[in-house]
Parts: sequence; structure tokens; C-alpha cells
Amino acid sequence: MSKGHAWVLGATGQIGRAAVRTLTEDGWEVTAASRGGGRDGRWDAGVRAVALDRDEEGALGRALGDGCDVLVDMVAFGGAHARQLTGLAGRIGSAVVISSGAVYEDERGRSFDTQAEPDGFPRYPVPLPETQRTVAPGNATYGTRKVLLERELLAAGEALPVTLLRAGAVHGRTPRELYVVKRLVDGRRRRVLAYGGESRFHPLHVSNAAELIRLAARRPASRVLNAADPEAPAVAEIASAIDDVLGRETETVLIDGASPEGRVGVTPWSGAHPVVYDMTAAEEQLGYRPVTGYVESLPETVEWLAGQLAERDWREAFPKMLANYGAWLFDYAAEDAWLAAHDRGRR
Repeated sequence: MSKGHAWVLGATGQIGRAAVRTLTEDGWEVTAASRGGGRDGRWDAGVRAVALDRDEEGALGRALGDGCDVLVDMVAFGGAHARQLTGLAGRIGSAVVISSGAVYEDERGRSFDTQAEPDGFPRYPVPLPETQRTVAPGNATYGTRKVLLERELLAAGEALPVTLLRAGAVHGRTPRELYVVKRLVDGRRRRVLAYGGESRFHPLHVSNAAELIRLAARRPASRVLNAADPEAPAVAEIASAIDDVLGRETETVLIDGASPEGRVGVTPWSGAHPVVYDMTAAEEQLGYRPVTGYVESLPETVEWLAGQLAERDWREAFPKMLANYGAWLFDYAAEDAWLAAHDRGRR
């Protein structure tokens, strides 16, 4: 028997693909909406895929028709999207909306928005609870827009029960692990890691995100919950685990503290202080139990990344990685120059 009708916005994104699959397996009738209207090969044949530009005036309302029991939104940002959802409250039973761990700030007002400034990396409590204060709502940055989204949705109250999931560093089909995989594929035998390889940026596997969505869909309420894996491995542990998947051995050279020059040793997980999310509330309120751990999930991710690299240049395969970090991520000349100076200094 169907649990009801679930709509998924942003269905062909990394979390969306997993959410559609998980909700279908849990007994929901699912409509998968995305700009292109595409399908994932692992979806059940009963999934209805529709093309939808949610920013086209009135498009979401027209597509929803008589409505849905739960709407899962992967791509909501800012006040406009919050008002779009609350304006359809009469046709949406409840909502599950992806927010971000980027909303938090520390006691000195430092956040992800200030991390590029001198001493700007936030020093959060470990683990970081949902009660930690956030940046001010606004339209200036990713984090401020997510806070604005959260506040406007929560203000709807009983008219639209909404679970907001503050996601960690999403992985599963994201290229963050490319930092390590490409070096191994390119035959690099040494890696450099800043901050002693101890940086921790709490990951969230797409299957764990989908499990949180499944549980929240079953238990509608207005709340904010962290969303993360059962563990937050240090970057040196991540790199070593990827070595194991590919059967390689790599010498790791550690920098004590930040990179002394340029960006040598800086990775997509690097930070001066740990970012580790407290998952107690999700466990207590939803009965959340992770579907997978970080290391257990790696083989599929690593093999997919290696396959992509075998077919085309990384800049073509992962344009978002290039846009977010830049070509410096694989500046081997700078690494080799630093390593040569490091080796001379040890003699």
C-alpha cells in the first residue's frame, strides 16, 4: 500500500537521485522533478519524471496539480523559494528541505564566510549541535541565504510542517575525493597535507541523506536537524582509505599548521579547526541509524571517479570542482618545488 505521493525537486542531483530511490523502496509514489526531466537508471519504472523550472512564475504550482503528501526540496535557497513553498501550503502535506552546515557561526562571529580571512576559520564546539547560533539571514552568501530560507519556512508553523536538514560535506557522487584519486591515477607517490593531516570536515553520504529524508517524510514536524555520517574522519585517514581502495601506497608529508606558501597541502577538507556535527537530535527525533559509513562507501565513489578520469580531462568531467577550487588543486609543480625544499631542509 502506498504511503502517499512524494514530490522530489532537484531529483537528478546527487542527493535527489538517492532520495527518489529510497522513497520508492519505502512505498511512496514518487514524482521526480528536475530542469531536464531526466531519469536515473536505478529508479523504479513507476517513478514519474517531469521537467520543471521552479523559478518560472507559477510553474511549481501548476505542476503540483492537486498537491502531494510530502515535498522534498534539494535546491531551495533564500526567501523567494521559502515563500514559494509556503504559498503552496494548502497543497503540500509536509516538506523536507536540504539546508547546510554552512549556516553556523562561532562565538566570535566566524563562519564559512570568513574562513579566507586571517584567523577566520570558525572554531565550533565538537560536536556541533543545532542550537549553535547561525549567521544573520540575508542574500549575501550561501550561508546567509540558507538561514533566510530556514527562518521563513519555520515561521509557517503548522500550516506547513518542514524538516530542515543541515547537510555536511556531501559525498557519493561528488568529486571531493578527486583530490586524492587523481593524484594516485597520475602516479603521484607523495602527498602533502596541511594542518598535520588532522582536518575534519564531517561528511554526509547520499544514502544517509536519503535515509534522513525517508524518516522525516514519515514523521512530519517543524524542526532543524544536522545531517552527517556516523564518523568524521581526518583528511589523512580519508587519503589512506582511498589508497587502500586503489591498492596503492603513498608517503604522506605533513605540514604543521597552514600551508606556508600558496596552497600546497590544502585539500577540499582542510581547515584550521574541526567541523563535526552532532547527530543526537536526528537519532532521538527520527530514530536515525546511518545506512553506511565513510570508509564503507568509498569503493563505489573511487571506482566511479577513476572511470571518469579515464574517459576525459578532469576539468571537463568536473567543472564544478574547477569552479569551486580552481586548477591550483592539482598544481604538481608547486607541490614538487615545496617537497624539494622540504627534503633539502631535512638533510
